[in-house]
Amino acid sequence: MSLEEFLHHLHVDIDKVSPPDWEVDWEDAPLSYKLYRCSSIVPLSLEVPLTLEGWESSKNPNLRKIGHFLWYTFGLNQISQSVLSSDPITQAADFMSYRRFVPSGGALYPNELYVYLKLKDLPDGVYHFDAAHHRLVLLREGNFDSYINQALGNRCDLSTCFGTVFVSTMFWKNFFKYNNLAYRLQGLDAGVLIGQLLEVAKRFGFESGVYFQFLDQAVNHLLGLSDQEESVYAVIPLSVEQTNWFFYDSGNDDTTTAAELCRELGSIHHHHYVKSQRIKEYPMLTKMNQASMIESTRSFREFRAQKRSDYVGESLILPRVERLSYDFASVCRKRYSPDMDFVLGKVTRLQLAGLLLEATASFSYRNDLDGAHQKSVDRVSLYGCLHHVEGIPDGAYYYDSTAHVLRQVQLGDHRLQLQYGMALDNVNLFQVPLCLHVAGDKDHFRSQLGYRGYRIQQMEAGMLVQRLLLTSSAIGMGGHPLLGFDVNICDQIYRMDLQDKTSLIQVPIGPYRPRPWLTGSLHS
Repeated sequence: MSLEEFLHHLHVDIDKVSPPDWEVDWEDAPLSYKLYRCSSIVPLSLEVPLTLEGWESSKNPNLRKIGHFLWYTFGLNQISQSVLSSDPITQAADFMSYRRFVPSGGALYPNELYVYLKLKDLPDGVYHFDAAHHRLVLLREGNFDSYINQALGNRCDLSTCFGTVFVSTMFWKNFFKYNNLAYRLQGLDAGVLIGQLLEVAKRFGFESGVYFQFLDQAVNHLLGLSDQEESVYAVIPLSVEQTNWFFYDSGNDDTTTAAELCRELGSIHHHHYVKSQRIKEYPMLTKMNQASMIESTRSFREFRAQKRSDYVGESLILPRVERLSYDFASVCRKRYSPDMDFVLGKVTRLQLAGLLLEATASFSYRNDLDGAHQKSVDRVSLYGCLHHVEGIPDGAYYYDSTAHVLRQVQLGDHRLQLQYGMALDNVNLFQVPLCLHVAGDKDHFRSQLGYRGYRIQQMEAGMLVQRLLLTSSAIGMGGHPLLGFDVNICDQIYRMDLQDKTSLIQVPIGPYRPRPWLTGSLHS
């Protein structure tokens, strides 16, 4: 199967890329966190603040603050046990899991965080964030400003940054359950994690920006990762000073290759524990990863947006609302993904306007695709099937974030079609007032970014999803990201063929009643 066919089937017909007889070996499941067997351990403070309101940003970040930052980004914060059945015979299917502030398919969390830090109270070097023990593991000591700068194509002045975060994906951590669907999930999971990281950085007074383009093998080499097992998806420098972000000199003929850069550093090998004893092969994931890699800085691109025609339907002007102000830490703790516990309730126009405005406004971020001197490009957008919303007829709409209006696509109650398109009946969409869809270009920017474009598109969709979930939590609602839906049905409802777009992920949002489960905070 060609990679192009693989991506097509992955999006519209997953049965063609995953074996029908796939059985999940739960007894040999991997851990949801990576454990290094290293002696160079740096404990992080367990006295994490319960609120970030009024947090005083420091011009000199220290280890304590970095520990709090990492915990709010990707730390373990809750343990839960779901009660799926009242029948003692079937209660064996009930399960216990560790939760974080970001959602993940099956709570498997395929991503890992690594940080390059330069702090006064810590040796300069590259560390792994051990979420299970809330500590750092030193992987490589030293100053690597020059090395990382070159891996980024000298587009960032790392001398002004106190740290750099690397978001990676471990392929087996959710392939064991989802087979090839894992490739799509891993990009989305990386995106929601990046979205959370950027929101946390704002609360800590950190400046940040996301590099999607870098020399993959060089970055993996720095961290000591095998790209047959794990690979970095994004690089995010952090600073509290003015930083030269994404400077690119198109007239500079200097070119760096990954192979050249790798020779500047010796290899490192650290043993780690994943628990699984029978790891199966995942050839399509490694092929896609290899095809997405950048070998030379000459391959870096800036994105050029294409003009899109607007929908010609009636426009509904939404109320002008202010950006939401909320206790970020509290909202993170309250975030909830309802299943069959959605409860149909009326949503006001003000609530809808606030949700859409806040989610899209907070999504704006620095990245290396838009370029230094051009307006940020909306590569992903929001559509929604609305029901029981005050003053708005039931129907399918496109949200024009620039004008803050809803563009009418097709009136009517589309809940039956949406429910019919669900792969599993784990959510009752008849109880959901807002069924939103994040959409993007059908060709996933292949012409501009090659196969890396698909991965980037999934990450940006995940970043927008996390903003939707945080905003939903802030206004007292729940949202549940779903991939088990019929893309073709949704695209027909929104007439996306006219826009050359497609639905990337479905997010039902609405009021809910908590499910019967036991939860406990892991906060000290």
